[in-house]
Formats: sequence, C-alpha cells, structure tokens
Amino acid sequence: MVARTAVDVWTSRASTLAGIVVSMRPRQWIKNLVVFAALIFAKKWMDLPLAGRAAAAFGLFCLASGSVYIINDLFDADRDRKHPLKARRPIASKALGTLPAVTAAILLLTLSLMAGFALFPAFGAVLLAYVALNLVYSFWLKEVVIIDVMVIASGFVLRAVGGALVINVPISHWLVMCTVLLSLFLALCKRRQELASLDNARVHRVSLQDYSLDFIDQMINVVTPSTLVAYILYSVSPEVETKLGTRHLYLTVPFVLYGIFRYLYLVHRKGGGGSPTQTLLTDLPLLACVGLWALTVIVLMSLGGGPA
Repeated sequence: MVARTAVDVWTSRASTLAGIVVSMRPRQWIKNLVVFAALIFAKKWMDLPLAGRAAAAFGLFCLASGSVYIINDLFDADRDRKHPLKARRPIASKALGTLPAVTAAILLLTLSLMAGFALFPAFGAVLLAYVALNLVYSFWLKEVVIIDVMVIASGFVLRAVGGALVINVPISHWLVMCTVLLSLFLALCKRRQELASLDNARVHRVSLQDYSLDFIDQMINVVTPSTLVAYILYSVSPEVETKLGTRHLYLTVPFVLYGIFRYLYLVHRKGGGGSPTQTLLTDLPLLACVGLWALTVIVLMSLGGGPA
C-alpha cells in the first residue's frame, strides 16, 4: 500500500513536471535563436567567452518566454477550451493544475530576470522589457488590431538587441529593420491562417473581428516586398561590406527569395503558417533553405577576412 502510494506520488509529480515543460512551449524556443544574430554578424562565433554569453542569453530568453506562455495559458484557459487544438494544452485540459502552473511561472520569471541582470545589467533590462511587453500583450494588446502583430515584431527586435548587448557589440540598424519586417510577415501570415482555417475564428481571438482576409493580404503585400528590398539593400550596403568583410553577401538573396516564396506557398496553398515554428520545422524545403542561407553567410564572411 505504501509502495503504491509512493508510486502514485512520483507519477503525479512527473505528470506535473511534464505539464509545466509542455506549457513552456519548447518548440517555440527556436524564435530565441535570433539572440545569436549579433554574434554571427559581428563574426564573433569563434570567441568562446562571447559565444557562452550568447548561449546563456538564449537560455534565459527560453526561461522567460516559457513563463510568459504559462501565464498566457492561465489567462486564456476558458477560451482555449473552445479551440480545437488549444484545448489540448495542459492548463486548458486541466492536466496541469492552476497552483503548480502559477508557482512555476513565478519561479521561472524570477530566476530568468535575476540571472539576466547578473549576466549583464543592460541585457537584464531588455529581458525585463520583453517580459513586460509580452504580459501586456497577453492581457490586452493581442486584442488590438494591427498593434497585435507589431508587438510580436517588437519581441523579435528585443531578442536581437539583447543578443547584441550581452556580447557588447553595437546593434545594427539593418539587423533591426530586417528583423521587424520578417517578423511582421510571419505574424500576418499567422493571423491569415487563423482567420481562414477556424470556424468562428473571431470568437477565439477578439482582434480577428477587425481583420479580413483581404485586409491581411493587403498588409502582407506591403510587408513582403519591403522585407525583400530591405535585405537586398542590406546585402549590398558599403557599411555591411566593411563590417562583414565581404562584397558577396548578395549571393544569399536567392535563398531569401525562395524562403519567402515557399512560405507564401505554404500559407496560400497548403493552409500552413498558423505556427511559424512548426511550419519551419516540418517543411523540408524551407528548412533546407534556411540552413543553406546560414551556411552561405558564414562561409562568405569567413572567406572575406578576419573579424570586423
């Protein structure tokens, strides 16, 4: 009897821990790889101390974003139960209780912020701003048309800025511009898929009441060429040539073109884009494109000379 009780206790604890981990959305942590952008484009990837700081920043963004996801699920639990997919989330399905979820969110949030300020005060401030922005988004701004997608883009910018600050390199305005436009593109495609695929979509997300497929497509039609033009200008910029030590970054433009066109194909013809992370990880051509782009960038910078 005692042994069985002990097994039940451990099973319950394991189930709770699993629910917490799932609620932290590990698949979404791929978004935090933006933290490494400054390390790569500053040509510091072989500097082990700086690479270690960037890796620590990535880990802290994962903890912080995980806590925000838990808080968001707590706040949206009732609404998520009416959603065909979100109803399976641990908190919405009641597989994870409210008390352990709240406790985990507080501990993760406290740990990540304390460690962030200890790692580098300016990085800690950016991490705090990221958490605050996402909490305001969860409680309010995600229901405000247009602002909702702009906040998502701001989150990516804060990741990029945090990655630059933690290794003490200046943040490039080109990096900020391309990050904003690409994240807006992904966010708008996500909204489009939500509106197109869900029955009573406006019930699941209030801001969708003010969107229409035509309106979202118009915004995508503005952001898509803007993203491409920004990257092309970036790739041939004299400033970037000086910093990266190569005049041939324009050779990566075809990868960017194909990646965006492939993503649009998945959104419009395959019903994808609802989860940018899942779309990237499950579509082999898109994943290969991103990998080849990253490899080509690193090779071009390596052949171009020493660190800028």
